[in-house]
Amino acid sequence: MLTAWHKEIEEMYEQMVAWRRHLHENPELSYEEVETPKMIAQILEGYGISVRTKVGGRGVVGKIEGAKPGPTIALRADFDALPIQDEKDVSYKSKVDGVMHACGHDGHTATLLAVAKVLNQHKDELAGNVILLHQHAEESSPGGASEMIADGCLDGVDYVFGTHLMSGLPVGTYNCTKGYAMASIDAFELKIQGKGGHGAMPHETIDAVVVGAQVINQLQSIISRRIDPIKPAVITVGSFHAGNASNVIADTAQLSATIRTFDKDVRQSIEHDIKQVIKHVCASYGATYELKYENGFPSLYNHELETDNVIQSITSTIEGIQFVDSPPSMASEDFAYYVQKVPGAFFFTGGRNEAIGASYPHHHPKFDFDERAMIYAGKGLLSVAYKYLVETVKDSVEIH
Repeated sequence: MLTAWHKEIEEMYEQMVAWRRHLHENPELSYEEVETPKMIAQILEGYGISVRTKVGGRGVVGKIEGAKPGPTIALRADFDALPIQDEKDVSYKSKVDGVMHACGHDGHTATLLAVAKVLNQHKDELAGNVILLHQHAEESSPGGASEMIADGCLDGVDYVFGTHLMSGLPVGTYNCTKGYAMASIDAFELKIQGKGGHGAMPHETIDAVVVGAQVINQLQSIISRRIDPIKPAVITVGSFHAGNASNVIADTAQLSATIRTFDKDVRQSIEHDIKQVIKHVCASYGATYELKYENGFPSLYNHELETDNVIQSITSTIEGIQFVDSPPSMASEDFAYYVQKVPGAFFFTGGRNEAIGASYPHHHPKFDFDERAMIYAGKGLLSVAYKYLVETVKDSVEIH
């Protein structure tokens, strides 16, 4: 039965490519998605799948009801693009100036649409239901996942799974890290207010550049001296803007930073310490400040049994593939919100192929992936669905 499912996803390759390339040519930014959700809903409804639109704002949720009772699993794909200029020399280059799919979300969407068609064609074989989560705004806080969850997209769902195409993994490989797989993400914007003046008379000023530099130096000591070294954490000040002349002492400085952690307690401790450092450094120089601190996505935790089931279901049913072990990533993903609510796992599907230029990192102007990766991603999702909705009933496979 699963062999037939896999064959059908292979036969949909040209259709997946067509969908993916259409989306790539017509990208839409987070919270600005209009035509993309319309397209998704139209395709799903064309299959005869029940569809709910505007979920959490712009999300689309489809439901496939199996013929027999059983668990309900959710499969998720995101569909927003990034504010990046597409610099690839390809026929399907973005037609929208300054906007492109630089993270594979177009491929995620095309893959799940194909998976939906296959599963719907075989719904009489399913013991349970499939919820199709087509999510908006993964790239921007607060993120579409939390908004869709608040709007009930996980109501009645027992397990949730998703995959991400990765240009860092060769085609034909997968990765699924057990436990913490991706980091939480927080950020801050800081404006330091000093007192400007002539570069020759620093004693009459409060130098915002010096204050900002001291803040940055002290922030680094949080990681090296206040956090347990076996608990990963990152503070990166990505921008520092102050002044516009060599002989003028700046009265203001603006900094922005990203903070990445896995452990909840470490996350809270770093936020507290950052605020204390900024407060006391600025006070020591007589400067004032405005701080905007934003908590973003939580860390993504793959549940142990669900991770084992993903790995086992894929390795035992898809020939010629390899599971690659890799450490957790300090990148972030709002799929984390789903697995906070119900058991599940998020796995990566390789899309790297240097021979065709699909080797640039995510969020790069020349990002691309080998489109055959969509077949592997689709087979992976189908294998997981088969394990939970077919094999579980036949062989009483252990699940929660």
